[in-house]
Amino acid sequence: QVQLVESGGGLVQPGGSLSLSCAASENIFNFNAMGWYRQAPGKERELVSTINVGGTTNYADFAEGRFTISRDNAGNTVYLQMGSLKPAATAVYYCTARLLSRSSWGQGTQVTVSS
Repeated sequence: QVQLVESGGGLVQPGGSLSLSCAASENIFNFNAMGWYRQAPGKERELVSTINVGGTTNYADFAEGRFTISRDNAGNTVYLQMGSLKPAATAVYYCTARLLSRSSWGQGTQVTVSS
């Protein structure tokens, strides 16, 4: 099973930016799609963004225009660039790799948006 390791989380002030990385133990082009989800305290895990093997991206409404998902050409890392962050973005952010109906998850990285 693929291992996914997220990094880049931390404390950022409202309006600030943060870039997350997800390092995969195998080539991400082996998967149908890679993505980012988040889970805030007391809430269900929700989709942030995905990128499929063809490069098509998808964003949740709250992420559209402020977040950007990308990947490296070496095929092992997926990124999530987040801007204009609001306190509501505070959550654990998880990387996921999907192959057909099966998804693998990382351990998550904490993002806290606070002054």
